[in-house]
Amino acid sequence: MRFALTLAAALILATPAFAQAVWSYYGNARYGYELDIPPGFEGQGESPNGDGEIFLLDGRVGKLTAWGGYFVVEPDFESEANARFASDTADGWGVMAQSATPGWATWSATKSGRVLQQHMIQLCDGSGYAAIRLEYAQVDRPKLDNLVEPLLASLKSTC
Repeated sequence: MRFALTLAAALILATPAFAQAVWSYYGNARYGYELDIPPGFEGQGESPNGDGEIFLLDGRVGKLTAWGGYFVVEPDFESEANARFASDTADGWGVMAQSATPGWATWSATKSGRVLQQHMIQLCDGSGYAAIRLEYAQVDRPKLDNLVEPLLASLKSTC
């Protein structure tokens, strides 16, 4: 009996920890993409033009930006991804890893004690893309690195 009470008390005390582990969801109707939002990230409200939203962890620790776009300057997905990657390297981000296919591109980089993880996918109709960018401090890597893979995998076109 005492074991059962101890177990019940432990489960009740652990409930907030389980609740914190629940991922939320963001869907963008304008561009037709969706993704899962890691626990603790708070949405700041969709952008005025409806292309995405910024999510902050603890108001400063991590910044997750989700957005979509059409190919306006660049003619296709590959060119758009290459241009964004080139912009990051020109801004001084030191690339740690990069990978791409005709339908997605991803890279990670560091700069001045910060980590960046960016992932882009081509939208189903081929006219645009969806992207997510997670930036956080190097010191927060133990807290956030394990969220990166499931976050990147969750970005999907909703066609």
